[in-house]
Amino acid sequence: MGVVRFSVSLEEELLNELDRFVKDNIFSNRSQAIRNLIEKNIVEKKWHCNNVVAGAIVLIYDHNKKEIVLRLNDIQHKYFDIILSSQHFHLNHNFCFEIIAVKGVAKKLTELSDKLISIKGISHGKLIMSKTD
Repeated sequence: MGVVRFSVSLEEELLNELDRFVKDNIFSNRSQAIRNLIEKNIVEKKWHCNNVVAGAIVLIYDHNKKEIVLRLNDIQHKYFDIILSSQHFHLNHNFCFEIIAVKGVAKKLTELSDKLISIKGISHGKLIMSKTD
């Protein structure tokens, strides 16, 4: 497939962010970075279908906020059919790192992830998925 050139207009601040992204991810140029971002977006959109996928939900939170732990457990019990396993790590005295291994229909994994990540007090959360076939 041939390469097609086009121009893009960006605000200076967004262009600076793109350049940082290029540097941080060791891309050879802006085009490679933009290509990567577009491909990533296309793949993630495909996950919003009924394909069976496997993945991990990664969470970081302050365990001193007890309602977080209760909410995490409550939500996870409602999705027992797609949760394979979970691991809990203590990063320091306050913060915990949790990895939840999941397998199921992509939409349901995304639904679970969205519910967990949106809990007030979660400082970081991300869903990583991959097709199983």
